[in-house]
Order: sequence, then structure tokens, then C-alpha cells
Amino acid sequence: MKSLLLTAIAATLVVPSLATPALAQNHPGNHGRQVSQVAKYKQFKRGQKFDRRYAQNYREINYRQYRSLKAPPRGYHWVRSGNDALLVAVSSGVIASIVGGTFR
Repeated sequence: MKSLLLTAIAATLVVPSLATPALAQNHPGNHGRQVSQVAKYKQFKRGQKFDRRYAQNYREINYRQYRSLKAPPRGYHWVRSGNDALLVAVSSGVIASIVGGTFR
């Protein structure tokens, strides 16, 4: 019974040290600080496939609220990425147009 109890205690001490992610471990350059992953935002260009995971401040927008945006053609919608408005095809995700500096 004692050996089972000692094994359980030893396992609880070892498992948390194995479960810590590599970024959170104390490396010489960290000086004991926790390191978190930073989101990598992307500059989109016309013709590229749009992926909302890499868009900063992503959301679908209503074109009627902004003077610089025209009504999207059928099958397209306007989305926000950072301060830019992107006209994106709904089915394929290809960027048809970019209006820079729409949001301030």
C-alpha cells in the first residue's frame, strides 16, 4: 500500500513538469517570464485567398455605412482586415478589391 501511495505522489510531481509548453519553460533568454504566442497578421493583396484567421479586427461589414464602399456584386461581401475593407468572394474566398484606410 505504501509503494502505491509513493508512486502516485511521485507521478503527480513529474506530470505537471512534462505538461508545461516549451514556450513557458524558463529559458536563459526569458529571465523567468512567461512567453505567449503573438498572432501573425497578414497584408492581403488582390487575387489572394482570404483567410480570416490572419486578418486583424476581422468582421463582415455593411457597405451602406461607409461612403467609399459600393454595393458588392452577387456572391461577394465586404470584410474588415485592420483598417482596410476587402471585397471577398463568398464561395472561393478570393479577394477582388481592397479599399485602404476605410476605418480610422
